[in-house]
Amino acid sequence: MKSTLKISKINSIDDVNNIRQAVSNNEGVIACQIIAEKDQIIVFFDEIFTTEDKIIESIEDLGYSVN
Repeated sequence: MKSTLKISKINSIDDVNNIRQAVSNNEGVIACQIIAEKDQIIVFFDEIFTTEDKIIESIEDLGYSVN
């Protein structure tokens, strides 16, 4: 499944790396692309192993808001 999420306050390479790490730690995530200029992340994942809600939760646990 493909999911496009808007994330507020992606300001630095550290933000990108932190978000990428958190998303990648979810079992079933196949790939993710972070577009900092648009405050956007595109995630491809296997719905058998994870859900969009779990991915969002892992990002929000870092202190980012997902819209």
